Amino acid sequence: MQFIKPDWPAPDIVRALVTTRAGGVSRPPCDSLNLGDHVGDDPEAVAENRRRLRAFLPSEPGWLRQVHGTTVAIADNPAEAAEADAAVAFEPGKVCVVLTADCLPVLFCDRQGTRVAAAHAGWRGLAAGVLEASVAAMQCPPSEILAWLGPAIGPQAFEVGEEVRDIFVREFPETAAAFVPGQPGKWLADIYALARLRLARAGVHQVYGGGFCTYRDAERFYSYRRDKATGRMASLIWLGGGQAA
Repeated sequence: MQFIKPDWPAPDIVRALVTTRAGGVSRPPCDSLNLGDHVGDDPEAVAENRRRLRAFLPSEPGWLRQVHGTTVAIADNPAEAAEADAAVAFEPGKVCVVLTADCLPVLFCDRQGTRVAAAHAGWRGLAAGVLEASVAAMQCPPSEILAWLGPAIGPQAFEVGEEVRDIFVREFPETAAAFVPGQPGKWLADIYALARLRLARAGVHQVYGGGFCTYRDAERFYSYRRDKATGRMASLIWLGGGQAA
C-alpha cells in the first residue's frame, strides 16, 4: 500500500494517513484499493481492501454513509454506517474516516493531542458548514485546533456554474477570491481556498496541506469528475493506539 501522511505539526500521539488507489484487489474502473462500498465495486473486493487497510490501524474505522451534509458522528461509539459527513473522537484508538474522490478531506486535531476529527467537504458540504460543524464538535477553542487539507480536485480542474459561486458569495463575500472565470457561464473554484476561508471564519488559522489535484494525478488518486465510475480513497485519523504506516 502507498499512503500520504499529513505534513503538519501535530502532537506525536496523533496518527493520520490517506490511502491512494494502489495496493488493493479491485478491478477497473475501481482499481485497485477502492474502499467505497457504494460505487458498484465487487463487495468481496471492497471487504478485502478494507481488511488490508485494517492491518495498519488500531481498530475498525467508523465508516460513514456520506450525504454532503453537516452531521458529525462520534467515532468513540460508532453506529453501524452512521449517516454523517464528519466524525470526531476523544478516545485513543478510535479511528475517524471519510471517503473522497475529488471532494476535500479535512483532518483535525488539537494542540494537546486530546481529540481528532475528519470531515468530508465537497462544495455542498463546505457551503452548508460541515467544517464549522466539525470544529464545534471538537469542543475546544478553535485557536487550539490544527487542520490539514488532503487530496482534492485542484483549482485548474474544478469548474462550477454561476449558481455554485453565488451560494458561497452571497453568504460570505470574501469567498469571491476563490473563483476565477472559466468558460462562458462557468467558474474555476479553488476548494482549498474556500476551506481556508471557512476555517478562518470559524477561528481556525493553523491550516496545512492543500496543493494536490485528484483530477490530474490519475496514478495516485481516484477522481469522480475525471472518470465518473471510480473508487474512493480514505482519509483517517486517530489518537495513539497504533502506529501509522
